[in-house]
Amino acid sequence: MKELQAFTKQYQKEMGWEISKEGYENSRSSLLNNYMLLTTEVAEVAEELRKAFNMTNTSVQKGMDEEAAFQQAKEHITDDIGKELADCIAYLMKFANFFEIDMEEGFYAKMEEVKKRKNK
Repeated sequence: MKELQAFTKQYQKEMGWEISKEGYENSRSSLLNNYMLLTTEVAEVAEELRKAFNMTNTSVQKGMDEEAAFQQAKEHITDDIGKELADCIAYLMKFANFFEIDMEEGFYAKMEEVKKRKNK
């Protein structure tokens, strides 16, 4: 994940897509804009899931076995949902880089925290 985060940082710098660090108002505006873009990408993941569920239901109504229909629908959306998930990761990495968060370290620390929860 460290390599992915470093790549994302350099890529976003080259593309001019970094979150602004030029004062509160510019940073605030840039953070909010990127947050909206992230939520748009998350919604596009949901759209791909909806597409798969609708395809599955249509195939089942036509007589296809439910598991086979779902497998077919998953295969149909795999490329597109992969692209949307990649977009989400790019925005998450952008936020992590702005706040100077080591995502790999943070991820493993959070998973350890979750493991120790009583209500898991």
